[in-house]
Amino acid sequence: MKNNLIAVLLCLTAAVPVVAQKADKRLAESTAVLKTILAKNDIPKALLNKAECVLVYPSVKKVGLGITGMGYGRGVLVCRTGPNMAGKWGAPIMYTLDTHSLGAQLGSSSTDYVLLVMSQRGADKVLSGKLKLGAGASAVAGPSGANASGFNDPNVDILSYSQSKGVFAGASLGSVSMDADDDMNKELYGKAIDAAQMVRDGKTPVPPAAQPLIAVLQKASPKHT
Repeated sequence: MKNNLIAVLLCLTAAVPVVAQKADKRLAESTAVLKTILAKNDIPKALLNKAECVLVYPSVKKVGLGITGMGYGRGVLVCRTGPNMAGKWGAPIMYTLDTHSLGAQLGSSSTDYVLLVMSQRGADKVLSGKLKLGAGASAVAGPSGANASGFNDPNVDILSYSQSKGVFAGASLGSVSMDADDDMNKELYGKAIDAAQMVRDGKTPVPPAAQPLIAVLQKASPKHT
């Protein structure tokens, strides 16, 4: 009996670092994707400066045959904090993504996505919990280059960008559901979190593994315009 109890305790102890490693890996991969895309100026700085939040989904996998397929990904949400979300970039929140149409224009089985949440309405929808694009918030392929300078559509909540095998494009995500990854957030912060409250307060310390990601955003867009 004693040996069995010790074995169970050892298993439980080992499980915590494994989950922590998964969180650290997701944060590291998200940081790498965002850093690469921003370094290439693929996402216009003017649009990033207007964004309320940024969602990064590294290596979203496509499942199914044919040009299109279902996709599922795990990513990270980072929002500006404080009243009206006008402050610095806050602590990250783990998110999931589930889509019924993925990567048709890229023809790839794995795609990196960066979503800019451009409106307070869109940010509220994302932070409220499970969200389906098209029904709860509007999303379009993000403009780049000369097309980005004149973008100012109050009806668009989210701009979507993607890259696959080094090819970058504004991409429509089709029918997409997004939701907070409650289990991973609980492991990252040691307790259940209220995403909306966390962003409004802006008092949650940034976990060490997330500091490089926040540093990339802070350097690229230190001020909300």
